[in-house]
Amino acid sequence: MYRLVGWLDRQNGRTDHEISMRLLKLVEEAGEVAQAYIGTVGQNPRKGVTHTRQDVADELCDVIITAMVALVSIADRAPDDILAAKLAKVTRRASSEGGAR
Repeated sequence: MYRLVGWLDRQNGRTDHEISMRLLKLVEEAGEVAQAYIGTVGQNPRKGVTHTRQDVADELCDVIITAMVALVSIADRAPDDILAAKLAKVTRRASSEGGAR
């Protein structure tokens, strides 16, 4: 992930504007997940089925990568630690609510 962020930093810098663009890119990628999923169920009658579950999985990976790029770009401490702490918190909450399986 650091290589991708370094490449973006070299190309575009890391100004507040650039960080905003990285966050907006995350929203764009999430929209592509929705578009792909809609295409798997044929929700648009004019287009029919246009995507596969693999297409949705690929788009989800793009979301994960884009989110990590944004996290690395704004983190004031190790992004891996931030993610691990958040995951632990969500897991504890799910466990206490009986939601973890």
